[in-house]
Amino acid sequence: MHIAWLGKKSPACGNVTYSREITNALLDRGHRVSFMHFAPESDHDNPDHEELDENSQEAQDVALPFLYKSTIYTVPSLRANKILVDSLQSLKPDLIHASLAISPLDFRLPEICAELDLPLVATFHQPFDIKRRNLASSTQQLTYQIYAPSLADYNQVIIFSNIQKELLNKLGVPNTRIAIIPNGVDSDRYSPGPSNIKEELNADVLFLYQGRLAAEKNVEALLKAWRKCRMPEGCKLAIVGTGPLLAGLKTFYGNDPSIVWMGYIADEQRRIEILRGTDVFILPSLVEGLSLSLLEAMSCGVACIATDVGADGEVIEHGAGIILDSHKVTSQLCTLLPLFVDHPEMAKIIGIKARQRVLERYTLTKNIDRLEELYEQTMSQQWVRVSAF
Repeated sequence: MHIAWLGKKSPACGNVTYSREITNALLDRGHRVSFMHFAPESDHDNPDHEELDENSQEAQDVALPFLYKSTIYTVPSLRANKILVDSLQSLKPDLIHASLAISPLDFRLPEICAELDLPLVATFHQPFDIKRRNLASSTQQLTYQIYAPSLADYNQVIIFSNIQKELLNKLGVPNTRIAIIPNGVDSDRYSPGPSNIKEELNADVLFLYQGRLAAEKNVEALLKAWRKCRMPEGCKLAIVGTGPLLAGLKTFYGNDPSIVWMGYIADEQRRIEILRGTDVFILPSLVEGLSLSLLEAMSCGVACIATDVGADGEVIEHGAGIILDSHKVTSQLCTLLPLFVDHPEMAKIIGIKARQRVLERYTLTKNIDRLEELYEQTMSQQWVRVSAF
């Protein structure tokens, strides 16, 4: 099968990780992938997508020019639409899969694919909190309202949970266009194992936040709780990641020797080593989709604490983790953090359940199995529609 994948390769975010993991897995299963992504104008001087062999084990790159790109949204250049159409006509894929990245092109895709008789699948990553408890969740609700009419024109829209499905249903996206396929993690790579990170950080008990340092991630609520708790000597909080709030957070909390600012870590094996040596992973977000960082931590057998936003609460329910109210993160963590120090067996028990939950529901293998089934179903339905005319 030849899949034209429209996604992101930079800057680093969950969408980039999702695109990389899924396309690599599709290539491993023998599919052909043409990876369309936004890249600087200079990358268009030597287009190479027609030169690669159809049996190549690498994704064929198609660069689309842009005016602005961030982790949140992308503004394509005026040439992007034509390059996309010309590339699709040249490559002749069986199906296009768009990992939606908040771009005006997202709204043009159904029309483009209809003109080319191409089945169109989308993954809608946008984080949400169905309870609308804060400004971040209200903003995401508006994003859902803007996207819903367009999503109804996609052949299939992949989302991560029943809660997200209910929200889209209310906004007019029919059940027949929605497929629930949760994120998956490679449970062989992300697995319990040896780690020297505690010795490196001189930590007896290690707590971890990994992700962007942005307002919607609510990291300051965690840092406030850490400061209030006055954790015993030997307890360390590692912060892995970067973002717009890094400088401000370090101004207020950077002098605390029990907080280790590790920055953005690109090396996957290093991130796995950190997870394997972590006792408790904390995700205090105000909005989420389905956090890959959370699944990676769970797959490594780490006890996880996360807010009940997006699909994260669904992932760790029934004892596979501890669920926080996003409005009470600081106060609830002030109670929980000392408990993990006084009762270390808690982390071990919850970590075992977390790993089991991933193996039952959230492996990359299961994700790709369901994705292949959806591709076949979508192409079959498209063939029937085209034949009818």
